[in-house]
Amino acid sequence: MFVYRITQTEERARDLSGTGAFLYGGRWNSAGIYMLYTSMNSSLAYLETLVHFNELNMPSRLHITQLELGGSLIDQVPDRDYPEFWRQPDNIETQALGDSWMRANKYLGFEVKSAINPSEFNFLLNPLFPRFHDLVKITLVMPLEIDTRLFR
Repeated sequence: MFVYRITQTEERARDLSGTGAFLYGGRWNSAGIYMLYTSMNSSLAYLETLVHFNELNMPSRLHITQLELGGSLIDQVPDRDYPEFWRQPDNIETQALGDSWMRANKYLGFEVKSAINPSEFNFLLNPLFPRFHDLVKITLVMPLEIDTRLFR
């Protein structure tokens, strides 16, 4: 299985540590919890990145990383397990849920619906999972020019 992530620099594109999520938290984790956010396809990864920028702070270039996940150690989160307002940013219920998944360390990652497009999925990877670096391999890193039509 391949998953994708988009970063601002090539250095971060090659960093699978989950340090950004550790430092700042995200929809599915609190600050202090390592997590690597990825998406089922490159287009969703692009959208998931663009929502954090506007035309004034958009970098001129991003980097896309394709990762290959080995094994079948991804748990799919059933609809009934999503907190009521899971699509709202900074929802402490979704953060607490993701924190508990990462702390339990039972799976390489979790398949969750995208808040931008709930018919598609993101994959929350646990960089502290045993053998993480044997199971998650970078297969491609390349620059991604920003199409300025997105900000008309």
